[in-house]
Amino acid sequence: MTSKRGRTGELLFVTERREFRQGGRTRLVEEQDIVYRSGRSTAQHPDKIDESAPPRTDSPWQLPLRPDPALLFRFSALTANAHRIHYDAPYCRNDEGYPGLVVHGPLLVLLMLELPRRHASGRQARSLSYRLRRPVFAGERISACGTPAGRGAQLSIATHREAQHATAEVSLG
Repeated sequence: MTSKRGRTGELLFVTERREFRQGGRTRLVEEQDIVYRSGRSTAQHPDKIDESAPPRTDSPWQLPLRPDPALLFRFSALTANAHRIHYDAPYCRNDEGYPGLVVHGPLLVLLMLELPRRHASGRQARSLSYRLRRPVFAGERISACGTPAGRGAQLSIATHREAQHATAEVSLG
């Protein structure tokens, strides 16, 4: 754990590592750097969610989605995620300073990973590295975007506000 002060206030960085073994061999290693912030966000978010503006993208691989509150509630239940920013809109606005429900980072990652599954069929993901940069909100039109690159692909999540809310690199085998 490392404590830092950023432009949005106090931050706590926690690195969590999990190793999955089978038959005495390491089969999968997952390492996450999780950032916790104290208090209400001072980051700039839109005052209102624009549900009609299309995402800004010209990527060869694209997958649109418009996450709604029901999808976020179901994903929270599926992943046992009880954080209120994903299902309690008044809490999001009044306590966290967001304009609406926040789309789960892991849901965005799964959406990005759907691109190579659809467009590079027959090749399996060997590794994935991603970074969640700025929140996406329920009701916004988003697009998972991808560009083949060498033995993998560059992936991102775009809205009309920004082209890279989340980014990822996937290597394919």
